[in-house]
Amino acid sequence: MHTPLFPAGQFTQPLAYGAGLREGGVQFAVFSRSATAMRVLLYDRVTDLEPEHIIHFHPDLDRWGDIWSVYVPGIAAGQLYHFQADGPFEPQRGHRFDGTARLIDPYARALAGEFLSASDGIVRPPKCVVIDDTFDWEGDRPLNRRLSETIIYEMHVRGFTRSPTNRDRHPGTYLGVIEKIPYLQSLGITAVELMPVFEFPTNHWLGRPETRPNYWGYDPMAFFAPHRGYAVGSEPGAQVAEFKQMVRALHQAGIEVILDVVFNHTAEGNQLGPMLSFKGLGNRIYYMLANGGAEYRNYTGCGNTVNGNHPIVRELIFFCLRYWVQNYHIDGFRFDLASILSRDRNGELLPNPPLVEAIGEDPLLARTKIIAE
Repeated sequence: MHTPLFPAGQFTQPLAYGAGLREGGVQFAVFSRSATAMRVLLYDRVTDLEPEHIIHFHPDLDRWGDIWSVYVPGIAAGQLYHFQADGPFEPQRGHRFDGTARLIDPYARALAGEFLSASDGIVRPPKCVVIDDTFDWEGDRPLNRRLSETIIYEMHVRGFTRSPTNRDRHPGTYLGVIEKIPYLQSLGITAVELMPVFEFPTNHWLGRPETRPNYWGYDPMAFFAPHRGYAVGSEPGAQVAEFKQMVRALHQAGIEVILDVVFNHTAEGNQLGPMLSFKGLGNRIYYMLANGGAEYRNYTGCGNTVNGNHPIVRELIFFCLRYWVQNYHIDGFRFDLASILSRDRNGELLPNPPLVEAIGEDPLLARTKIIAE
């Protein structure tokens, strides 16, 4: 069964990419300009090493320009999946397709599993989770406090709630933040700024025991997905509901929620780093490349630089910000290394960066607190 998906107009239509619930099934949509074939891998369990089903996109019926879209009946929220793409492997030209790689959906709304296997040290991307965004917000509305009246408390979700001296029921989690609300109120603050909560790998790719884990989260891999490591529940997607519970409780206490967001680089690193998502779907699109495409421009000091003002990447970041405001009721954003968002694909500074202008002119985002550092 094939349900046509017409590409949405830039910035004007609801989110079309990713995994969307439809009557009786799920619509999968992913962008890839240079892929020659696309597949969705479906899994029954988080621990499965191999997919239970492989859905092949029909090259004519399931491709609309550069968007690959297929409807899969009989599956629902909670379904686990990866994308897999065939295409040219020409590193000297910036193409790094690998038809065996399992890829994270750039629009995945939750991940399940680990990035690095503890048993064999092999990097396997966590599985994406089809999410039902339905949630009872109990009438929650934006607090819309003036920036001049805002007192921000920066916090790391795990570090703030995991003190050995406290007796909280849920240390190190989103629900643990709720338990700390009386303390936050006693400080007189009006907003919390959460250090990165986009999904990120906690293990170093080398997998050496002596290598310290990635604690802070400044190495994201799924911009739409809250970090599963801060959830109490272990079932796939539990982090989505728990994050919303945290925001709802903070708002009820009169405290706004600002996210520290990292759009300047990803955990895929440079040409020596792993293939987890963007590299296997459109390396030349998603990253700033040098030397004809063979190397990555490293303005971030983290191995790669996101090509934020390319129309496709700009659309992804823009949709991401709107998604967090609409679906998580986020009140504002602090942009890590924000200057990257003012560069073109060659790294040159733009006088009027399209992404920055789009954020400033959007009727939804313009009402949020925007902090650039």
